[in-house]
Amino acid sequence: MELTEFMAAEGVIVVGGGPVGLWLAAELRLRDVPVTVLEARPRRSPHSRALTVHPRTLEVLDCRGVVEPFLAEGVRIPSGHFAALTERMDFRPLDTPFPFTLSLPQARTEELLEEHAVRAGARILRGHRVTGVEAGADAVELTVEGPDGPYRTSAAYVVGCDGTRSAVRESAGVAFPGTATTLWAWMGDVVLDAPPAGPAVSGPRGQLMVFPLPGGVHRVVGNDPDTLRQARPGELTFEELRDRVTAIAGTDFGMRDPRWLSRFGNATRQAETYRRGRVLLAGDAAHMHFPAGGPGLNVGVQDATNLGWKLAAVLRGTATDGLLDSYHGERHPVGAELLLNTRAQTALMTTYSSEGQALRGLLGEFIATVPEFSRTLAERMSGLSVVYPPAEGASAHPLTGRRAPDLRFADGRRLFELLRGGGRVLLDLTGGAATGLPGRTPDTVVHTAPLAPHDRDTWRRVTAALIRPDGHVAWAAEETDPETLTRSVSGALAAMAGQGVAAVG
Repeated sequence: MELTEFMAAEGVIVVGGGPVGLWLAAELRLRDVPVTVLEARPRRSPHSRALTVHPRTLEVLDCRGVVEPFLAEGVRIPSGHFAALTERMDFRPLDTPFPFTLSLPQARTEELLEEHAVRAGARILRGHRVTGVEAGADAVELTVEGPDGPYRTSAAYVVGCDGTRSAVRESAGVAFPGTATTLWAWMGDVVLDAPPAGPAVSGPRGQLMVFPLPGGVHRVVGNDPDTLRQARPGELTFEELRDRVTAIAGTDFGMRDPRWLSRFGNATRQAETYRRGRVLLAGDAAHMHFPAGGPGLNVGVQDATNLGWKLAAVLRGTATDGLLDSYHGERHPVGAELLLNTRAQTALMTTYSSEGQALRGLLGEFIATVPEFSRTLAERMSGLSVVYPPAEGASAHPLTGRRAPDLRFADGRRLFELLRGGGRVLLDLTGGAATGLPGRTPDTVVHTAPLAPHDRDTWRRVTAALIRPDGHVAWAAEETDPETLTRSVSGALAAMAGQGVAAVG
C-alpha cells in the first residue's frame, strides 16, 4: 500500500499506550494540550507484568482526583520486600495518606488510566506501530504502520513511552548503555490450593515470592542457582515451574491451572539523555532494570508527571524551552538511583553461598530491628524520598525540591485537593498577612489559610510556598515582611517558568 500523508493537528504524539503513555496523555490534556497516543498493540494484553502501585504513585493519582477506583479494587499491603528478604520494610510510619503498597494487576491499571485519559480528551489509536521518527527544527515527523497501511504524521513534540525496545529512542539516535542479562528469573500466575503463610521463602536453593491476585490466582516469582546464565533458556513450562518451586520451598503449594508463564532477565540500561530536541523519553524507554520491588511502572508514571506540566507550559507559551531541559536534569538521576537499587537487590537475591545467606540474614535483622533503616529503605522504594536540585547557585530553603506532603489547612482543605486542576499552588500560610502575593493566573491556585495543627516540624515556620504541578516544592520562605515576600514570589514564579525548579527563598 502506498505511503499516505496524515498531518496531525495534535501538539504532542505519545508513542506507547501503557501506563506511562496514558498517564502522560491525561496530564497534557489537563492543560488543554492536543495529544494522540499511538499504540502498536491492537488490544490490551490480558497479562500483567507489573502488580505493585507504590505510595508516591497513589499520591500522584490523588493529586488528580482519580485514586479512589484504584483503592477500591487493589489489595493494600502495609509492607514491602527488599531483595526478597523474609523481613519486610514497614510502610506504616511513612508520612503519606497511603502508607502501603497496592497490589493491582497492570491490565486493570492500564484500563483505569485509559478511561481517565479518554475522559480528559486524549485520542488513543491502537494498532498503530511507529517505525521511524525524524525531528526537525519546528516539528517531528513520524512514519507509522496503521491498520489501513503506512502513513506519516507530525507533532510539535514526540514522547517515547514505548518500552525497552523503544522505536522512538532508536530512531532519535539516543544511546542506551548498560549491562546485559546474566540471569533469567521465572514467574507464573497459577492457582494454589495451599498457599504459603508468608510472601517470601528464601534459602541456599533460591528465593521465592508469592502474591495473591484477583480471581483466586497467585503469582509465583523466583530465582535459583540455575538461573545464573547469559543465554535465555527455552520457554518456561508448568512442570519446570512446579519443580523449581518444590526445590526451594519443599512443596508446590497445590499448584495447578497455569494462566501465564514467563521468564525475565536482569539487563540494566539507561538512556544517555531523556531529551533530544523535540523528542523525549519516559518510562521503560528511558530505563530498563530487574523488576525487584516492582518500581518500574511507578518511576515511569512519575517521569510522566514531571514531564507533563513542563511540556504543556512550553507549548502554551508560559515557559521557555529551557524548562524541558530540567526534565532530564531531574529525572535522569532518579533513573540512575533506580538502577543502583535494583542492581543491589539483584546481587542479594542471587547470592546462594553460606556467606551470602549470612549477609541476607544480617540485612534482614537490620530491617526488623532498626526502624530508621527500614524507613529509609521504604522511603526510597516508595518514591517519597525524591528531591530535585534547586537552581544552580541559588540559596534555597531546605524544602526546595522536596515532595510536598498532603498538608492540611485550617479551613479544612488539603494540598492534594488543591493540585487537582493541574496548575501550581501558591500557599499563603500567614492567613492573609501577605495578601499582596502575586500569581493569580489561570495556571495558579492561590490558597490563603494557615496550616492546621500537625507535627511536621519542617513546615511550622514556613510563611509561603510555591508548589509545582507535580507536587514538589518550587520555593518556600519563612519571611514575614509582605513586601519581601512579594518580591521573592515574583522571582520564584519567573524561575519556575524558565528552569522548572525554585530560585531563592
